[in-house]
Amino acid sequence: MGSRQVDFTIAADPPPRLDKALARDAPDAAALSRTRIARLIADGAVAVNGSLVTSPRTRVQEGDEVRIRLTEAEESHTGPEPIPIEIVYEDAALVVVNKPAGMVVHPAPGTPSGTLVNALLHHCGDSLSGVGGVRRPGIVHRIDKDTSGLLVVAKTDAAHHRLAAQFAAHRVERHYTALCHGVPDANDPRLRGLRGVGFEPGNILKITTRLARHGTDRQRQAVKFDTGRHAVTRVRVVERFGTPPALALLDCWLETGRTHQIRVHTAHAGHGLVGDPVYGGRRKPPARALGAAAAAALAGFQRQALHAATLGFVHPESGKALRFEAPLPADMAALVALLRAGD
Repeated sequence: MGSRQVDFTIAADPPPRLDKALARDAPDAAALSRTRIARLIADGAVAVNGSLVTSPRTRVQEGDEVRIRLTEAEESHTGPEPIPIEIVYEDAALVVVNKPAGMVVHPAPGTPSGTLVNALLHHCGDSLSGVGGVRRPGIVHRIDKDTSGLLVVAKTDAAHHRLAAQFAAHRVERHYTALCHGVPDANDPRLRGLRGVGFEPGNILKITTRLARHGTDRQRQAVKFDTGRHAVTRVRVVERFGTPPALALLDCWLETGRTHQIRVHTAHAGHGLVGDPVYGGRRKPPARALGAAAAAALAGFQRQALHAATLGFVHPESGKALRFEAPLPADMAALVALLRAGD
């Protein structure tokens, strides 16, 4: 296996730990994430002033000479599979995919195959230069198995590093189309009194809480206010369905991107997503409010009605602003069409 060396000097006022100093001072072209730096130190691939160091807590000083040995990417243990996927955009650095509902993004103990990663390994082949030292696609963000829509995936270490930084800094545009029970409205006194819920001009619902794993159900996330991770979701009603209105088509956008965030937040607001089996989206509006055909289609909708419709970011190499849109998938589009016809 081939290798290359990265040499650089620790700059002034370094952080007290080696791993943090490397994260700050390593050349951008090396595109070393903190996770990869930790692995390189542990593997004995980092030398300071000619001596190997294996502790991330090693102290460094201004002027210390660092040499990092980077080996060529290893082959992934995950196997390629010829699974059809919709490629929206692709170049040497990244690929944008419109993921279908029902597909898991990354292999896990319960789903070792049939995932988006398996499909991308087959699709990309030798164009993957390696992420984190392994020849694999770099998953920068995920969407749930039964959520459809847009994902950007890195093909190189540098692209992965720079895209991840954009997500961490909340500089990525992500809009989701959703169908919820009820209609969020600024005039609803129940919402006005609900902790973590407020409204911005234009009747935009803003939900600000913390999210953490549910205390008894590990498959769920729960709204918290004292523990967990900060999460902010904004919601705008696009269309109302039913007489009286019983459902709403929503435009949801994320300031943060936490597991199940939109599903948990809309449920917290009392407007759970249609078809959501985890967060209580199985309510049955009266058939007379929607029409028989729409009510039947609603009852038979078997996944959360959530679609990652818009994705915008800055290209990690060219610096060009990119923005992609994906139309509603067939199942959601058919349900919306019936709801419109029933009005």
